[in-house]
Amino acid sequence: MYFYFFRVIVLSMLKDYLDRDIYNLIIKTFSFADITEIRMRVNERLIVVLKNKKFYLKNDEGEFVVVDSNMLENFIRRASENSIYAFNNNIVNGFITLPKGVRVGLSGTIVTEGDKVITVKDFQAVNIRIPHIVKNCSLRAYDYIVGDDINNTLVISAPGSGKTTFIRDFIYQLSAHNISKNVLVADERNEICSVVNGKPNVDLGGFCDIYTNCTKKFAFKNGIRSMRPDIIVTDEIDLEQDMDSIIEAINSGVNVIATIHAKNLNQLKRKANFDKILNEKFFTRYIVLTSDEGPGTLTNIYDEKLNCIYCR
Repeated sequence: MYFYFFRVIVLSMLKDYLDRDIYNLIIKTFSFADITEIRMRVNERLIVVLKNKKFYLKNDEGEFVVVDSNMLENFIRRASENSIYAFNNNIVNGFITLPKGVRVGLSGTIVTEGDKVITVKDFQAVNIRIPHIVKNCSLRAYDYIVGDDINNTLVISAPGSGKTTFIRDFIYQLSAHNISKNVLVADERNEICSVVNGKPNVDLGGFCDIYTNCTKKFAFKNGIRSMRPDIIVTDEIDLEQDMDSIIEAINSGVNVIATIHAKNLNQLKRKANFDKILNEKFFTRYIVLTSDEGPGTLTNIYDEKLNCIYCR
């Protein structure tokens, strides 16, 4: 029930960003609780994704709704609060984050200066990703992560299969189980916590400190120095760019819970630097999620030697 009402609140919020007639068609045609994505591409039919199935939006005459450049530009203008410049640090990384953790992916013409991306213009498409709040979805894995100490854990799944949903609930469960450890959330894209005016828009319990809209390197380095975390939680790591920060945290006595894009363990093994991570046993738990039975479906849990200790 909590999940349903959260989804209703999120989708209701989109009326402030979508053209009113488009918003009204969407809420009249589809169930709030089932929408996971809304995709708009210039000169293409508008797509609404429900539980990994794609549907074309139709108007009252039964005609497909085709996205034009004005529709896309209006959405991006509202999403950036009428100031592309103010949101440019996120835009150059391909996204804007709206309140409630709604992440909007962007594509268009990339403007560079030397090797540096300085902005994006002539937007061609947006992907509005609706976040999930699924209470207790991490409970089945909880005892495999939390024991006498917290296991350094890497959560693995393909995009859209529940990694963020899982770690968001895990943070909440630590507080619900009265594990009074200081948790620092390195929320680079403001998707985990959806902080607005300093206040997270999701229930994370009472032991969290949050860095948003900054690099993981900054959050790890400054957080360890100033916030004295026992655990750092972060999303979508890059094994080449982020592992130095993660290793430094672990070697400083801070536990790390992180997520990474990979469909399964075999894909993870093919990533650069994974052999080193495995050999040095930086992570002692590997959790594989799928969306087989909805986002965050627990499939396997492996130990530091990749022995399967939970197999669905």
